[in-house]
Amino acid sequence: MTTRRLVLHSFAATGAVAALGLPRFAHAQNAYKAEYKMSTVVPPAFAWGKGGEIFLTLVKERTNGRIVIKQYPGASLVQGQQDREFSAMRQGVIDVLCGAPINWTSTVPQLGVFTLPFLMPDHKAWDAVMGNEQLVRDYFEMVRKAGAEPLAIGETGYRQISNSKRPLVKPDDLKGLKIRVVGSPMYGEIMSSMGANPTFMSFADAQPALASGAIDGQENPLEVFLAARIHTLGQKFVTKWNYSNDILLFAIAAPVWASWTPADQRIVREAAIDAARQQVLIVRKLFAEDVERVSALGVAVHVPTPPEMEAWQIAARRPYARYKAQTEPRLVSKIEEIVAKSRKT
Repeated sequence: MTTRRLVLHSFAATGAVAALGLPRFAHAQNAYKAEYKMSTVVPPAFAWGKGGEIFLTLVKERTNGRIVIKQYPGASLVQGQQDREFSAMRQGVIDVLCGAPINWTSTVPQLGVFTLPFLMPDHKAWDAVMGNEQLVRDYFEMVRKAGAEPLAIGETGYRQISNSKRPLVKPDDLKGLKIRVVGSPMYGEIMSSMGANPTFMSFADAQPALASGAIDGQENPLEVFLAARIHTLGQKFVTKWNYSNDILLFAIAAPVWASWTPADQRIVREAAIDAARQQVLIVRKLFAEDVERVSALGVAVHVPTPPEMEAWQIAARRPYARYKAQTEPRLVSKIEEIVAKSRKT
């Protein structure tokens, strides 16, 4: 099966799985809001934000305007603090989430199971995991228990590391560098375990900090590196190490979901599945081009050899074990089994 077909199959299966065991809600007729607020960390110029835009457009078209979703990029509903999105959703500030669960682990730690370092080292592994119906069913149930109705899974993209000082070929090369990470203790511990000094800040705050030299580097998908023109902020070196790739979760606050009719719930779910499918294809296209495009900007891009990758993985073992235990070890073990099986096929 080709990667494209596998991705499409994977998300179609996810949608079918999500429909199973759907809790029965009491639907409040004529209680629809004039507008539902959706938070995204980045605008539609990025693949992540584009996924949100596709979703809201499909929902409006397919419900004939009964459900209108407005996108608030830059996590502006929570003053740019993306780690507050899930708690804000619980408080009724946010109605729709189109985001990376790693940002919400301070609120719901177990939702970060997909982000452990080097857990899914490539797209073959990632597709195998997301194509496993039982695993997706189990994950969606965790999301429901946390207070949201999960609809579909997109992809945020493999996170790579850049800096202004030197090439990063081995873990020791990170020693002493100030690296911006999102508000995830796990990402901070990964950097600390390799000798870096992690600095937690929002994406909006990171850009002037890079420009001023207050921090030395950052980690993000290269698609973000390109769209945000991070090379203009003094970032001269990139290592494409694929150390983490979170899902992009499309989800609705449980009270909002309960207020919609079954027919509209079905329409919204199908719109999310279609949007996720399109968003993944955008991410994959950008991933295939990113080394060439970043190199063309005069940035030195290093793609680790297998022995170099093994050294990075070994350096991350301690935080891996710690956060496996803190998230959902049973589910992580299942992911490990699926990945190992994918390596044999």
